[in-house]
Amino acid sequence: MDAGLKRELEQKVLAGERLSREDGIALYASDDLAWLGGLAHEVRTRKNGDVVHFNVNRHLNMTNVCTASCAYCSFQRKPGEKDAYTMRIEEAVRLAKAMENENLTELHIVNGLHPNLPWRYYPRSLSELKKALPSVSLKAFTATEIHHFETISGLSASEILDELIEAGLESLTGGGAEIFDWEVRQHIVDHRTHWEDWSRIHRLAHEKGLKTPATMLYGHIEEPRHRVDHVLRLRELQDETGGFQVFIPLRYQHDFVDMQDGKIRNKLQARTTMATGAEALKTFAVSRLLFDNVPHVKVFWVMHGVQTAQLALQHGADDMDGSVVEYKITHDADNYGTPNKLGREDLLELIRDAGFRPVERNTRYEVIREYPGPDAERRETPQPMRF
Repeated sequence: MDAGLKRELEQKVLAGERLSREDGIALYASDDLAWLGGLAHEVRTRKNGDVVHFNVNRHLNMTNVCTASCAYCSFQRKPGEKDAYTMRIEEAVRLAKAMENENLTELHIVNGLHPNLPWRYYPRSLSELKKALPSVSLKAFTATEIHHFETISGLSASEILDELIEAGLESLTGGGAEIFDWEVRQHIVDHRTHWEDWSRIHRLAHEKGLKTPATMLYGHIEEPRHRVDHVLRLRELQDETGGFQVFIPLRYQHDFVDMQDGKIRNKLQARTTMATGAEALKTFAVSRLLFDNVPHVKVFWVMHGVQTAQLALQHGADDMDGSVVEYKITHDADNYGTPNKLGREDLLELIRDAGFRPVERNTRYEVIREYPGPDAERRETPQPMRF
């Protein structure tokens, strides 16, 4: 990067000025990861100090049957496939109830777009889960699922959200976003929920008082300019509603597990390579710098691997996703033994080991408990970098 442009971008960040589309593209073009990380860390420190947030959550996927065949997805199954499944509500409640003694605060629910399940299955499932676990927040359904519910119910998204909120919904999930730019989206998404409907549904959720996450699936066939466009659309919507709590870059993954059954459902796999750790860290840094009006940036360790997740905390992220036990949407993030489960103590150690102070939160980012930071007496205790 030209030294003059580098100075100009640096000054804008330090002065708290908003970065433009051209600035974002220029940041992605820089090969100075330490400089990018330092700038992003400066911004995350202004917003969140030395804190890294985490929560204790579990994921529940009640069905993997899906009408869509998105190019990147290995989770979906068609009706009649050998390992297709759909839980009865009683089974979902039984599984959730078994988690009760783990002191979880959030249940994260995402499903396939089932062609035959009736609309009433969904509010009833939330209602029964809330009865079983009254102190657990229900973060459920992507905007894509809400759009699907409109089709199967004949109700508007507004009416659907009202019923789900009454049943116990506290937040939508951020999925279904992938990459919004149609140049890319038309090749990776096989459903009809695109930017117009995704933003419409999150806007409605925000109007009803829900706070929601937003995601971006990166590292497949998109280019940096598509990532910049994606973030700027979200930034503009956030200017309007203020309803996004957190931005979550999700690393696209090859199908390391499901292809063992002889089927490669991930249609992008043959012509893509997964993002490197350096590319992941750059994406976190640029996202933090561009998305100036979102409070938090989360690294989902399941999709990045533990070591990259720790480094992301030095590159703009301030949230390390919770103590997931089983994540069916994707599997081994780096094919090098990423664990299936991290408990509370594991997360505390990882956050301290990266040089930060852990704070346990709930779905609404309210503080549940603050923990001591790194042991200052430890000679090898890392320190968060400062720009």
